[in-house]
Amino acid sequence: MIEDSSEELSVWERLERGRQAKAALGGYVGYGSPAFGQRSLDGELVEDPEESQVVDLIRRHHKSGKSLQKIADWLNEQGYTTKRGQMWKRISVKRVLDRLYGKTPRISEVSYQKDID
Repeated sequence: MIEDSSEELSVWERLERGRQAKAALGGYVGYGSPAFGQRSLDGELVEDPEESQVVDLIRRHHKSGKSLQKIADWLNEQGYTTKRGQMWKRISVKRVLDRLYGKTPRISEVSYQKDID
């Protein structure tokens, strides 16, 4: 039987194992940029206060019955942009709502920083 040593694993396999180990411990593993409303701080996902306000606006508009496109249009009219500085689209709003309502699997949990007043 072949022993599973790191020398026999590809770079991708070693990276993937490292990511899985970090995720198992609750850390952010860096699969792209963090979701809208979150940011990485010292390798952990934390709430981004400014983006979280936009997430709350999206949630409230959705709860009031507005369509995804109407929400995207409103965000654009108000000057809000996505994490990458782009205009909002229907699918961008949907992705925020899917994460908000737990329809998108998370690799690790978010830890929230408490406001210090």
